[in-house]
Amino acid sequence: MRRKTLDLLLNWVGTLLTAVLLVAGIGMLVGYNFTNSQVRSQLVGQKVFFPKSGERDYQDLVKVNMTNLAGQQVLTGKQAQIFANDIIGVDTAAIGAGKTYAELSAAALADPSNAALANQVELVFRGDTLQGLLLNAYAFGFIGQLALYGAIGSFIAALLMLILTLLGIRHYRQADPAEVI
Repeated sequence: MRRKTLDLLLNWVGTLLTAVLLVAGIGMLVGYNFTNSQVRSQLVGQKVFFPKSGERDYQDLVKVNMTNLAGQQVLTGKQAQIFANDIIGVDTAAIGAGKTYAELSAAALADPSNAALANQVELVFRGDTLQGLLLNAYAFGFIGQLALYGAIGSFIAALLMLILTLLGIRHYRQADPAEVI
């Protein structure tokens, strides 16, 4: 095979790979933007706010050193995770005295006349449900972050491939047409 033929083939592969990496980066960037906007719009509609200083749940923020979030609306996946685990999770554990919804529900079914236990089951169920919904927002926010990092990596790789392809084109122009490898 002649050297110029190999160089030409490698230049086409480099050009194709650069284009694929650019398209992949754009796709991941679109995925990041979509995921971020969906998480934000869903959380905005829920109107969940971190407790303000002086409110009962504020101590939960103090325990996890997140007092900078006090009074803010939950708008990101990371904030949703903090609220779900460090506010709701703490409250439902306290309401259920450390028992899960399944344990409380089984006890309530065994003693249907216990109104206090039935109320406890309902509160823990509501808390666990909201906690689960907020943790879903966190999961999708995390997936969006991964897409952003993937997009950045893809753009960097595309830039490196572009540079290598341009260097390959320069080499192709300088190679001896008669050289055989």
